Amino acid sequence: MPSLGRLHLITDTRPGCDPLAVLRAALPVARAELVVQVRVADDATDREAYELARRVVALCRPYGAACLVNDRLHVALAVDAAGGHVGADDLPVAAARHVLGTAAVLGVTAREPRGAAEAVAAGASYLGVGPCHATATKAGLPDPIGPPGVRAVAEAVDVPVIAIGGVTAARVPALRAAGAYGAAVVGALSQAVDPARATAELLGALAC
Repeated sequence: MPSLGRLHLITDTRPGCDPLAVLRAALPVARAELVVQVRVADDATDREAYELARRVVALCRPYGAACLVNDRLHVALAVDAAGGHVGADDLPVAAARHVLGTAAVLGVTAREPRGAAEAVAAGASYLGVGPCHATATKAGLPDPIGPPGVRAVAEAVDVPVIAIGGVTAARVPALRAAGAYGAAVVGALSQAVDPARATAELLGALAC
């Protein structure tokens, strides 16, 4: 399995956002510490997901950054991504691992220790844990779990825990202290005035 970077950038494909422009700004700063999760709207076509993922893979490769595809594992395979990420409504973890193969990175969304441990036993490479704080970048999320929820999961598993949901550089130290290996962001970079500077600030916080 490829090594896992600490900063995960989830593509923001909401109207008015340019995920590739944000990625071009972040990659020279983060390089191999960046993992890009390609996430598209539920109503996006597979062709749209494929085209975005293909371009992300091409941008990531020179920097040694990993590209994962959320939900649509067939797209991950089609673009030769490093792996994929699945949530509660996607393929079961064991089935996702079967699709991707043993060498790929497989991220799984988790929220509490028991489900997290089951996901790891079924083949998860890392866990995306949250939402840690309130966020407006994805609708229908459950209540935030905060650093205590992250700690409960991190103490139950032996794979990297990636904190997600309302993550900012200022909130990273508490999440790291709770056991998070890294953090996943959307708005912290896609809405930043200077995405390169925001990337540097997040990396600095994650390194502590």
